[in-house]
Amino acid sequence: MQTEYTILDWSTIIESVKTGEQGFSSTKEIRINDMKYRIIDYSPGYLADHWCEKGHIVFVLEGTLISELSDGSSSILNKGMGYVVSDYLSSHRSRTDIGAKLLIIDTIE
Repeated sequence: MQTEYTILDWSTIIESVKTGEQGFSSTKEIRINDMKYRIIDYSPGYLADHWCEKGHIVFVLEGTLISELSDGSSSILNKGMGYVVSDYLSSHRSRTDIGAKLLIIDTIE
């Protein structure tokens, strides 16, 4: 099925909540064709419970995100910043000290 034009009404999507290694995340997700669009809120002190190798487009809507790479490096991303990573080219995970709200776009596995 092709979608020429779709309104994304985030107010109608029920949040799912997941605990991290520390803190929690709440996610609203919309799937269209083979794409996944998510708004994710990370609580202050959040640390992901896994390393991710999936490709994403990530945009910080609010707060500050610290993106850690498995090689020990990290990037600090503030509101208005983001990153792009391809599938299986880096292991990364998210954390935040003050909380963050993200828009993440990726393909459905």
